[in-house]
Amino acid sequence: MTPIRVVVVDDDPFARKVITGMLSQDEAIEVVGEAADGREAVERVSALKPDLVTMDIDMPGMDGLEAIRRIMRAHAAPILVVTGSDDADLAYEAVSRGALDVVAKPVMDQYPEFLHKVKFLSRIKVISHILSDPPPPIPEAAAQRGVVRKGRGGVVAVAASTGGPKALSALLPALPEGFPLPIVVAQHITGAFAPGMVRWLDGLCRLSVKTGEAGEPLKPGRVYVAPSEKHMIVDRRRRIAFQNRRPGDIYFPSCDLLLTSAATVYGPDAAGVVLTGMGADGRRGIQAIKAAGGTTISQDETTSAVFGMPRAAAESGAVDHVLPLSEIPGRIVKWMKQRVASDGR
Repeated sequence: MTPIRVVVVDDDPFARKVITGMLSQDEAIEVVGEAADGREAVERVSALKPDLVTMDIDMPGMDGLEAIRRIMRAHAAPILVVTGSDDADLAYEAVSRGALDVVAKPVMDQYPEFLHKVKFLSRIKVISHILSDPPPPIPEAAAQRGVVRKGRGGVVAVAASTGGPKALSALLPALPEGFPLPIVVAQHITGAFAPGMVRWLDGLCRLSVKTGEAGEPLKPGRVYVAPSEKHMIVDRRRRIAFQNRRPGDIYFPSCDLLLTSAATVYGPDAAGVVLTGMGADGRRGIQAIKAAGGTTISQDETTSAVFGMPRAAAESGAVDHVLPLSEIPGRIVKWMKQRVASDGR
């Protein structure tokens, strides 16, 4: 079997040594090059054409952000950002430029997870759509014509994993200020970087994006992102609640638990959206929303960085609409307006 060819980029020689050492312990991985700054990284990727690049962000001269932009423009390759948690905000700026995922600089107890992520991401075919412009925002007036009747309410529940931050950065900013429903999001994410992702998304959106808090009531026009250390659900009072992670949980925070709770509490007034990601988390949740009479949407293969979760949802038979990412915001607004029209008859 041909080994996975990796280029390691970091200005710190010790960090390069640690990362290279960890990767080299696996016979399926070969470190074919190293770089100490962004300029060298672009040159190494151009010359070596690796299967994956591990990229630091804060480097002298050309930093990781500019290197990612240049690599994705001229020599597209899967990029895994490997950086300190104090660079969390910059890390998600890197995602917006084409990086696939973010991890903290590894230590030995993270060894198996780090290797698994490298192997998985190296298989992703990086194509130009990942760098495409986000859909234009929907005019506020168009959404306000679908304002939910007082007392009825509704919710949009979103599931995402690998490639999800980039997809969320296209989906959420396209929704208009004054969007009259709350949005709850479960995104598989490393704990150290969850707050940075939330701040990054909040800066992109006209809606308020925040981390969900226990007991917090869901309010229209706000986006509540699950923290990574607990599973987030919606309770019967329509407030945020948490469940502890259990031994053996593969995915966290759980998309299935969040979407299923939305189905239980909101019934036909719930919309479920499954975005890019590996595995099948979200499939049971999307089935629950469909069974409750809500609407269900999954991202299509062409615009997904990883089609695992959307495929699993679609193949379950519980998805109403399989759509390119650019069409999902408009479908959400259309569903919202149809609900109101139906309620008024």
